[in-house]
Amino acid sequence: MTLLDPLADAMSAIYNSEIVGKTEVIVKPASSLIERVLQVMQREGYIGEFERIDDGRAGRFRIQLMGRTNKCGVIKPRFPVKRDGFEKFEKRFLPAYDFGILIVTTPEGVMTHQEAKGRGIGGRLLAYVY
Repeated sequence: MTLLDPLADAMSAIYNSEIVGKTEVIVKPASSLIERVLQVMQREGYIGEFERIDDGRAGRFRIQLMGRTNKCGVIKPRFPVKRDGFEKFEKRFLPAYDFGILIVTTPEGVMTHQEAKGRGIGGRLLAYVY
């Protein structure tokens, strides 16, 4: 198994574990980008606690699932978005207005699309969660 996109593998592992009703999932390899995306998901209430486990190799995350995620995934290609261009992608990736989040990487860090709109900055789309 080759890992071409670790973030996509992490999101699909979370989604698949939520579907079968597991309470926790192990995601590997660990990276700082995955950690920042998990922090956003935790802050928005989609996942519980998570911890980084150092296994002597790339590391892994143990993530507590809360059963609140209906669907999550990465956005490929990582579209650039200007500060007033989020609505087009909200319509494309989210099921309804004000339901779910787009996770965006910006010059000020990884955040939700609502935070980016509030700060008046754009960035690149990473993932969606609802």
